[in-house]
Amino acid sequence: MADNAILDTDSDDEVPPGWEERVTLSGKVYYANHESKSTQWTHPTTGKRKTIKGELPYGWERKVGEDGLVFYVDHVNQKTTLTDPRLAFAEVVKGDNTAFRQKFDGNSTALEVLQGRDLTGQYAIVTGANSGIGYETARSIAFHGAKVIMACRNLNSAEACKKAIMTERPDSQVEVMHLDLSSLASVKDFADKYKDNKWPLHLLILNAAVFGIQHTWTEDHLEMTFQVNHLSHFYLTKLLWDILMKSAPARIIVVSSESHRGTDLSMANISEEKLSPNAENYSDLKAYNLSKLCNILFSMHLNRLLSPYRVTSLSLHPGNIMYSGLQRNWWLYRLLFLLARPFTKSMQQGAATTVYCATSHDLEDIGGLYFNNCCRCPPSTAAEDENLAKALWDISEQMLSKRIGRPI
Repeated sequence: MADNAILDTDSDDEVPPGWEERVTLSGKVYYANHESKSTQWTHPTTGKRKTIKGELPYGWERKVGEDGLVFYVDHVNQKTTLTDPRLAFAEVVKGDNTAFRQKFDGNSTALEVLQGRDLTGQYAIVTGANSGIGYETARSIAFHGAKVIMACRNLNSAEACKKAIMTERPDSQVEVMHLDLSSLASVKDFADKYKDNKWPLHLLILNAAVFGIQHTWTEDHLEMTFQVNHLSHFYLTKLLWDILMKSAPARIIVVSSESHRGTDLSMANISEEKLSPNAENYSDLKAYNLSKLCNILFSMHLNRLLSPYRVTSLSLHPGNIMYSGLQRNWWLYRLLFLLARPFTKSMQQGAATTVYCATSHDLEDIGGLYFNNCCRCPPSTAAEDENLAKALWDISEQMLSKRIGRPI
């Protein structure tokens, strides 16, 4: 049998020499003193009581030997240990007089956030999953057992990404489905085909976005940035939320940006013309900033509507000026992002906050918030305006109804 050493924990929680951290089958952590041959529930140094929750990490199995000895098998890495792997993620029992400590930050990666999680049985849609943060999000949750549907416009690129994931981890479950967010008809077609598969839906990750494009009318006569970044995601969510409610608990994750702070949208000026301007009133940067504010307002109001059904929604900022493909539409943006690349997050780090919001046990039944660097972050004043969120919701429904010819 392999090394049965205790898994490393945070430094201030390490047990003194002669002590061992153990866990009962019910998940309560206790401490054994090998010198005195005694045990206790509290940490010998900090006095904390701890517990472990949830399933074993992906690929792990608990077994009992003929002698009654409990041991754990890591089928992914072909290792065996006497130590419950969940000890590395033990939580302080609520009610203990201890300060909250942030578990992850801007340097954390998506795969680090997912350590200890088994997402087997979870179905996840990731829009824009064929590049950048979307790809790393899809890859990371697929590696931990989720069935991932890559919802992408470019099917050739998406199939290549699926192949890369399957090559790296052959037992991953990944599907590619066509979704063009510049077309409301494509959004409807995607939702209909998803429903035809009779799949549940536990994670809806609205990641896709465009940035820095010239003024363009879509086939639905909507300004491209607004439709792709907000309205089509709004429509997709409306089409799928009956499945989300049936699959509850479920989460909707909306990838926004700190750029949401750079817009003047308010109750005084919100209108269809403001949200989807003509060429004379258009600025690519302002359009992007406005769409990112829409993301947060949408997520906040969506959470108010669906949280009673155990479907929660969170929004987030993934990272600053990451070289993710968003900048591909203009050479100046490509140059700016390229120069900033050594000082910004990697794509794995950029996906960390998305994955944290989508999978963290700490956020169960919590929604309507905005996150940055895997931590709750106050958004702009406008982004917290519930009246503005409701106004945006109503106008979004009106704009959709006008184009699809029926109430939405």
